[in-house]
Amino acid sequence: MRHSPSQTAGFSLVEIALALGVATFCLLAVLGLLAAGLQTQQASIQQTTATQVLSIFAADLRASVRYPPGLDDKLNCQQRNIRSHWCRVGRPDVIYFTNEGFQTGGLTPSSPPSDAVFRLTLTYLIPPAETTSLSNIAVTWPAQVDPATGTQAGKVQTFVAINRSGAVCNPNDPSCN
Repeated sequence: MRHSPSQTAGFSLVEIALALGVATFCLLAVLGLLAAGLQTQQASIQQTTATQVLSIFAADLRASVRYPPGLDDKLNCQQRNIRSHWCRVGRPDVIYFTNEGFQTGGLTPSSPPSDAVFRLTLTYLIPPAETTSLSNIAVTWPAQVDPATGTQAGKVQTFVAINRSGAVCNPNDPSCN
C-alpha cells in the first residue's frame, strides 16, 4: 500500500531546530551550574581546612602545660607557658599553614612562605595571669593577603580562654618534656 506524500509522518526542519535550541540551552545551564558547584566545593574545602587548623591550634594551646612559678628559664618550647611568651613578644603571633594544614615557615616569619595558604593570627588579649590566658585566634586565606591591609577570600575566628589552675608541669619529670 502506498501513502501519499501529505500523509507521511515526520518532523519539520523548524521543529528540529527548535528542539536543538532547547537542548543546547539546558546543556549550557547545567554546565554553568557545574562551574558554580566546583567553586562552592573549593571554598568549602578551604573553610574546612582553616577550621581544622584553628581547632588543632586551640587544642594545642589548651594542652600546653604551665611550669611552676620561678621555673620559666627551664622552658624548652614557646607554647609551654603563654604568659612568659606574651611578656617576651607583646604582639600577635603569625603562623602559616599549607593547603594540607601543616605548619610552614616557623613562628612569625618576616614574609609568608611560598607554600603557605592559610595565615593564623594569635592575639593575646590581655597579659595572661599565672592561671588564665585569653586569646583570639583567626585563620585567613590566602596567606599572602595581610588581613589588616587587604581583602581575604575567607576567615574563621574563635576566642579561647585557657584555665591552667591545675596544669603544673615539673621540668624534671621526663613525661613533661
